[in-house]
Amino acid sequence: MDIERFVEDCVAANCESDAQDAVLEVLARAMENPAACLKALGEPERADINVLHRSETLTIFSAAWTPQMNLMPHNHLMWANIGIYTGREDNIMWRRGGRRLEGFGAKTLFEGDVAALAFDAIHSVTNPIDKLTGAIHVYGGDFFEAERSEWDPENLTEHAYDMSKVKAMFAD
Repeated sequence: MDIERFVEDCVAANCESDAQDAVLEVLARAMENPAACLKALGEPERADINVLHRSETLTIFSAAWTPQMNLMPHNHLMWANIGIYTGREDNIMWRRGGRRLEGFGAKTLFEGDVAALAFDAIHSVTNPIDKLTGAIHVYGGDFFEAERSEWDPENLTEHAYDMSKVKAMFAD
């Protein structure tokens, strides 16, 4: 896998009329050979976010999740595509319901799997296995500047998304 070429292909696909589907096709092609992705991105050694591309219209990064790592329910307020190149990621899907969120589904992603999340999706993420998980995340906007929400994992009440808290989770 050539990371620069992958990024170029995602940027070009993002200009298509259905950008999310076009980018998902690029990501799916990359995930057909997860071993090549692993070789190009490196074996995950710790929780990390490695930004490959960032603009107002597209963010691409590789993310590594430590064993048993959990990320609270959150939204993106932009479409998202996820591809797993090593390990496993479990997503709980949530929807608004009265004073707090309600769970309504789950999606498990194994090595080589891809998933598309809609603009208004709310999900939480867990790495349930005893090894690090590596994934490529592609977002239809600037992931790091978007104003969005997170939900307290204990009582599922909504708060402003706190990027510094997420960065601290990855650092720990």
